[in-house]
Amino acid sequence: MLDPRRLLTFREVARLGSFSRAAEELSLTQPAVSHQILSLERQLGIRLIDRGPGGVGLTAAGELLLRHADAVSDRLRLATEQLRALVAEERRHLTVGAFPSAIATIVPEALVRMRAADPDLQVNVTEGTLQELVAAVRDGTLHLAVLFQDAAAPPRDYEDLGRHDLFEEPMVAALPPRHRLAPRSTIDLKRIAGDAWTAPSRDGLVHRTCLAAGFEPNIAFVTRDVLAIRELVASGLAVTLIGRLLAGRLHGIATPAVRGDPARRTIYAVRPNTDSHPLTDRLLAELTSSC
Repeated sequence: MLDPRRLLTFREVARLGSFSRAAEELSLTQPAVSHQILSLERQLGIRLIDRGPGGVGLTAAGELLLRHADAVSDRLRLATEQLRALVAEERRHLTVGAFPSAIATIVPEALVRMRAADPDLQVNVTEGTLQELVAAVRDGTLHLAVLFQDAAAPPRDYEDLGRHDLFEEPMVAALPPRHRLAPRSTIDLKRIAGDAWTAPSRDGLVHRTCLAAGFEPNIAFVTRDVLAIRELVASGLAVTLIGRLLAGRLHGIATPAVRGDPARRTIYAVRPNTDSHPLTDRLLAELTSSC
């Protein structure tokens, strides 16, 4: 197998008709160029270049090899151009993961602003659980994931990922429009202790907040789907707690504040510690400005 570096060095000598000019073009010393040509001739067992006082000329074998060297050079140049184009395209392609209410609020708002500045931006957004999204960031499927945790809990530590806290979001109650407490601007959670509840899980933030308020909630409906939660509440089947950002976007339900010190959750993002994607910093800034 021919060494492509020697082949391309030979091409430069043939093209320029000079060892010294080829060395200058390739940023090599003249002895290094001569050594590569001699090594190529020894490998092929035939002289490629006639050396004389007036410069260099090609033998018949050299003329034949030059045609192949030109073809190799053209293919390498084309490969370089195509790879650069692919890299440029990938650097305008962003993969993001988030929890459901973030996908319904801050994530699309941030991406709309980014696309306004860069219409060619390509984005893929995936919903998932904390475990699923963190795993996807770790294996490179996602460039960034938007997550949350109870603000009162110690921050989750990801040794191999960079964590970026975005903002704290207070939770508000979500009540059916005809609920007896719907007209109130602020309620005590204990006043809805006897209602049926909907929540993303039976042991998550909703459950812990109710326990802190002094009662065990009857979580009759478990769903992570934002539309399903809204329909369950709007139809009068359940009450729940939702983030303040989502509350302003769900119509047909009442969203009074919770009296006292309401539950809060920290919205944060994770990305690889070695992240080099140029768009993740911009996305983090846009997400922060969405609060």
